[in-house]
Amino acid sequence: MKTKSLHNYLVEWRQDLHMNPQISFEEEYASNKVSNLLKEFGIEVHQGIAKTGVVGVLKKGTSNKSIGIRADMDALPINEINNFSYKSKIENRMHACGHDGHTTMLLGAAKYLAEQGDFDGTIYFIFQPDEENCFGAKTMIEEGLFTKFSIDEVYGMHNIPGMEVGAFGTRKGAITTSENLFEISFEGKGGHAALPHMGQDTLTIGSQIIVALQTIVSRKLNPVDPGVVSVTEFITDGKKNILPGKGLIKGDARALSEDSNIIIEQSMRQIVKGICEAYNVSYEVSYKTTCPMTFNESKQADSATKAAKSLLGEKNINGDIEPRQFSEDFSIMSKEKPGCFVLMGNGTKGSHGRPLHAADYDFNDELLVTGSSYWVELAEQQLR
Repeated sequence: MKTKSLHNYLVEWRQDLHMNPQISFEEEYASNKVSNLLKEFGIEVHQGIAKTGVVGVLKKGTSNKSIGIRADMDALPINEINNFSYKSKIENRMHACGHDGHTTMLLGAAKYLAEQGDFDGTIYFIFQPDEENCFGAKTMIEEGLFTKFSIDEVYGMHNIPGMEVGAFGTRKGAITTSENLFEISFEGKGGHAALPHMGQDTLTIGSQIIVALQTIVSRKLNPVDPGVVSVTEFITDGKKNILPGKGLIKGDARALSEDSNIIIEQSMRQIVKGICEAYNVSYEVSYKTTCPMTFNESKQADSATKAAKSLLGEKNINGDIEPRQFSEDFSIMSKEKPGCFVLMGNGTKGSHGRPLHAADYDFNDELLVTGSSYWVELAEQQLR
């Protein structure tokens, strides 16, 4: 693989980033490290886009063709429980989603392409803050990502624990779900726990709403259309001997199509209206899409798969992989420009096979050469 000679650099960079994690829009350490390394490689650097975002620009030849490759840099507010030498040095901060690895793979590709790249055109290396809260891509775009830089198409990647190291997957169409946060508030009349007939017990009302919400996916969505409705919080103002008068239900819904998302929201509003009106209590429903589904254009998905086959061979490639139920704010970039999001296996054993966002997860350094070489392969392929 083309970046094999960079292995030691890649491991050093990745583990250093892992020890110094910072959360959304606070990624100063990663931002400065990325900027300094890109400058060392001889790449034009633009800092301060979306506060900590960085764009590197590398041009060779005379072609007007271009490609954008994006990596996320932010960590999570998690206390790491791993015990290896490069564990997080910062309390309640951890790279538990592998963004340290994503950043490193793109840095490796940038170094190789700057020194040995065989292409004709311009490569934009996009290092993005705040993927986790889904504001990073949006803010970079608002601050000129696609107006200051002439980017024809854009690509992104995520590691997948539980998938064999270096195995590759993508698909045409939706590959990750939208994320939709909902809040349901309702207010009745609280009272004494011994006199329930004199009030409107919102605990009972809320419980009925929660149970009814579980019928949306099983009875409202087409069985072949994936969806998730998860209640994550149920808050009331009740106490030991006081029946609550106010209730608040919060949760998270996922959908792989706009039609499914509409059905989930409409069904939720209908359920809440019916139950609350039956009990004569006031109510309010908020349903907000914080991250749209990620949609891969057919042409870019074909290009991504072709590069993977050239690098890894046919048997390691799944060009029609099953969609994932997590959300990704790369979706916002790929709504603005033709794009493709790809998945690469992080391994199945130990910390490499642990779920994303787990306190004992770790990005697999075996993937660094494969991932960075993939970006080289794709960039050179697209800019021939």
